[in-house]
Amino acid sequence: MKMAQGKVDVLLGLQWGDEGKGKVVDVLTPGYDVVARFQGGPNAGHTLEFDGKKFVLKSIPSGVFQGNKVNIIGNGMVLDAALFKAEATSLEAAGVNLRERLLISKKAHLILPTHRLLDSAIESSKGSGKVGTTGRGIGPTYTDKVARTGLRVGDLLTPDFERKYGEAKAAHERILKSLNYEYDLSQTEAAWRDGLEYMRQFRFVDSEHCVNNMLRDGKTILCEGAQGTMLDIDFGSYPFVTSSNTVCAGACTGLGIAPGRIGRVFGIMKAYCTRVGSGPFPTELFDNDGKLLSERGNEFGAVTGRPRRCGWVDLVALKYAVRLNGVTDIILMKSDVLDTFPTVKACVAYQLPDGTETDEFPFDCEGAKPVYEEFAGWKTGLCGLKSEDDFPEEFNQYISFLEEYLETPVSIISVGPDRNQTIFRGK
Repeated sequence: MKMAQGKVDVLLGLQWGDEGKGKVVDVLTPGYDVVARFQGGPNAGHTLEFDGKKFVLKSIPSGVFQGNKVNIIGNGMVLDAALFKAEATSLEAAGVNLRERLLISKKAHLILPTHRLLDSAIESSKGSGKVGTTGRGIGPTYTDKVARTGLRVGDLLTPDFERKYGEAKAAHERILKSLNYEYDLSQTEAAWRDGLEYMRQFRFVDSEHCVNNMLRDGKTILCEGAQGTMLDIDFGSYPFVTSSNTVCAGACTGLGIAPGRIGRVFGIMKAYCTRVGSGPFPTELFDNDGKLLSERGNEFGAVTGRPRRCGWVDLVALKYAVRLNGVTDIILMKSDVLDTFPTVKACVAYQLPDGTETDEFPFDCEGAKPVYEEFAGWKTGLCGLKSEDDFPEEFNQYISFLEEYLETPVSIISVGPDRNQTIFRGK
């Protein structure tokens, strides 16, 4: 796959997350020198399967398994030292030479033990209005970042780190007290401090200089996003969103890259749709079809284990996501999950509560009813196929409709979880 000279390519999710970004990064990494994560934290689980093994990455970029590639944790990310240590030591035990492959931005923000407590306390205080966070402290950490009271990885190198931490901790405990939230910080804080000492063994860098110097030197870079476009803090289904910019523009702010440096944009979508947590989901299914999608797709959160809500593909939201991100290539995941369905549906418009119909994603999609286009299912299973020449005609028709509606080519199709179950179209 041809990369543009002097530019970075971006890979991100087009739905509500869980599209399969980890697998695709792993597959594409051989064509790049560097893989860099630009936003999110340990609430994102990227699952990779190969050689009969399964790995779930939460904060570490998905390029760590492919040769001696450089992997960067960008400034737009937030890091929990305890969870980072658990993830990294697990990879090292599996034989990954992580310390030679991983760079950490000094400007990435630290998730403090009290951030996790605040996350739980604030979510509990919302009662029936819960957002459905993972409780990993992501939101409160980004809140402190915007409020200019956060701690960054680079602060670990300063002599007054303990003072800064003490002030942040005290401020958080005042909030916890006001919420009447009971907690015991001792074990959590001890694990976090242990994680900090482990993290100090890695190389901390000014990632914005690092990335731009690599581009100057002719290196090829793949930027890896987390969550999905519909969870973007500005453009997603607010307030049921994550706390960072998951769209392509987030790669610019999350790594220090000029907009003109963006090359190809790979947008990943499932052949159906899922979401975790609360929030509107127009195509959600509550019948046997939804149950079958969940079972066949193994739709459970990689980090939390929470069951994912399942529904037919939502092309209204997808066209919106393609436009926001400037997607040049669509990557279609989990097509094989639809193998047994006699009829496959795709939402092409919304009927809004006021009775009007639209094919543009609205300010609020709560109460929107899907308008479906139906397609004949494919009788040939996709899982064992090796080439697009073997695709059943019904599946080709489905792909053609997606390309026409989204005005973007489908360049890669995944027909199973293993890295080898990936078909590049047009080859």
